[in-house]
Amino acid sequence: MIDRDDALPITRQAQLLGMSRGAVYYLPRPIGAADLALMRRIDELHLEHPFMGARMLRRHLQREGVQVGRRHIATLMQRMGIEALAPQPGTSKRAPGHEIYPYLLRKLAIVRSNQVWALDTTYIPMARGFVYLTAVVDVASRRVLAHKVAITLEACHAREVIEQAFARWGTPEIVNTDQGSQFTATEFTDVVLAQGCRLSMDGRGAWRDNVFVERLWRSVKYERVYLKAYDSVSAARADIADYMGWYNAGRAHSSLDDFTPNEHYFANLPTLAKAA
Repeated sequence: MIDRDDALPITRQAQLLGMSRGAVYYLPRPIGAADLALMRRIDELHLEHPFMGARMLRRHLQREGVQVGRRHIATLMQRMGIEALAPQPGTSKRAPGHEIYPYLLRKLAIVRSNQVWALDTTYIPMARGFVYLTAVVDVASRRVLAHKVAITLEACHAREVIEQAFARWGTPEIVNTDQGSQFTATEFTDVVLAQGCRLSMDGRGAWRDNVFVERLWRSVKYERVYLKAYDSVSAARADIADYMGWYNAGRAHSSLDDFTPNEHYFANLPTLAKAA
């Protein structure tokens, strides 16, 4: 965007792009080791107690001997892309230009593969930093259809992962997400709607709406991520990809009558899809 080798001064380039000069020269400070350790602990507590907000987390951490302020916890939670799963004020407010779609899964019997897909993004801690993991899950079979590890929370990553799933596994009737900005952006919603899918979005603070993917995050983190200390993004990508392969093909689920997600997915595809 900014060409530092161009004859046009950087100040003028920033003006033409509507950016402040300070934004051009600003270099983000790396997150300190103490904050990274705190974010890791917040992630663990959020997974165990998703209803905990910044105040409750502060009290809990203080009982563990960690002295930290509520506002600092809130800042870290925002950076991690998580919030307490409890009724929030101002839930009727919408991001400018972002349409929120109604939740369509309530009382819906989900009995076949490619009936409903769910997407979500979660925070993944590393030894020195963190990344975000986005996944597409077939709700009926729990099968991970596509996933991506990225360093930012942007709509382009959500778009890429759903496009991968469409290209490999066809199209579902419904795609369900939360109300994260990466999923409400038209860059993502236009791709889903163009496939003829219906969009469904969780209600804010309605943790049960997203339980399909939350179960996956719990498995990924306790069975792999928390046992590792990834020293690079490439290491995180490779190891998480290895886990996803095993999760689909080797991890039997009691809720699936002890079938693996792969077995359940292919056994419950609609007849036309099997023939194709």
